[in-house]
Amino acid sequence: MQSVTLLIDKRRELSTKYKKLLETPTNKVLVSKNLITAMKIIQDTEPDLIIISDSIDNDLSDYCKKIRALTYNMRPVIIAMSKSSEIDDRLKVLENGADDFISEPVNSEEFVMRIKAHLRREFESNLDTKKLLPNKNYSLRALKRITQSKANWAAMLVTIDNFDNYKETYTELASDKLVQTFCAIIQSALSKDDYLGTISDNEFLVITDMYKADKVANFLTFAFESVSPKFYSNEDISRGYMILQGDEFAGRRSEFIHSTIGVVTNEFNKFENITQLVNALVQTRNMAHIPTKSNYLIERPKITAEGAITEKIYNNKIKIIEPDEAMNTLLKTILELQGYEIIDDDNENIPCVIILDAGDVETQKGLEICKELKQNSKYSNSKLIVTSIFHDKETVLNCGADLYLPKPYELTNLVKWVADFVKEFNR
Repeated sequence: MQSVTLLIDKRRELSTKYKKLLETPTNKVLVSKNLITAMKIIQDTEPDLIIISDSIDNDLSDYCKKIRALTYNMRPVIIAMSKSSEIDDRLKVLENGADDFISEPVNSEEFVMRIKAHLRREFESNLDTKKLLPNKNYSLRALKRITQSKANWAAMLVTIDNFDNYKETYTELASDKLVQTFCAIIQSALSKDDYLGTISDNEFLVITDMYKADKVANFLTFAFESVSPKFYSNEDISRGYMILQGDEFAGRRSEFIHSTIGVVTNEFNKFENITQLVNALVQTRNMAHIPTKSNYLIERPKITAEGAITEKIYNNKIKIIEPDEAMNTLLKTILELQGYEIIDDDNENIPCVIILDAGDVETQKGLEICKELKQNSKYSNSKLIVTSIFHDKETVLNCGADLYLPKPYELTNLVKWVADFVKEFNR
């Protein structure tokens, strides 16, 4: 990402000179002659470095103090420039928020090298230590800047899905290696003018050229699907899924990791602010999500939006398939008290969670029902909790259950799992 330096100086000749000295392909220099325009630039671009000259009408130290107060959440480097070489003036400016003090007239070579050093330190202070990529704050700053850009761009939100489940199963060390490998794959697909940064442990931001975004996203999904099997055990590969340990006995089925990418461009939509852009990225990424494999989606122009419903309705419907009437009534009462809607006839209702009893040891009728439910496209997204009196975790999970819960179980434990699955379904 190109860094941004703001020069606040009302002198035309010197500000022009300083701009020519500092402006490079990797550093954009903006000039402001007063506080009002300076604050507009700061809000729009969040500059990495601010140079304040004492040519302004206000007291220099007071000006540094105001700028520092107004940019406390951005924390840019502030450098004061003054004709004064008095030690008291230096100390006063540094005490009031400046990071450095440069006396004029300046030596051009030293001036340039000082600014480069500050920009380098600013960038390094915003690196994620594990991935050695710019952190979330720096990535959001990059997004904010492209909303002001007139050039054609594409922003890509790249996610490793089921990452927390993988981390829990294979340890943090294995998950770190997975992320580092994926970062190397992403970097291999980008040029020096593209941006790659982190949003969270398993989310990345890519800013690239609009016209190559499709090829980059296609390559990343293909490459991730090709590489990811190397990060599983042979047992999990043969089984076809991971087993998470819910507690000493319970086990949860989890699909393998995969990558989902949402791509937004400014070809058709002009984003007025970063909030609109972030929302568009998240929505596009969510629409691209497929539970079992990597996928990407590029936002296209809307054919029509009038009367369209874009907000997902929150689903808290629970279906209970429990032959024991007393247990059925107990579960229904407890879950209704928790605010869930218990449905009996689901012809028009799709439950977000199904609680199913596996049956007795001999017939295991519930497992056949479990297989039928998973094969029914209507219930493809519903979360299936299978309770069982026979304690064979893999047999239950192989039938398609999302959670195996052996009987007898604590009702509070069941309620916790229901709450987790309802949230996951509505995510």
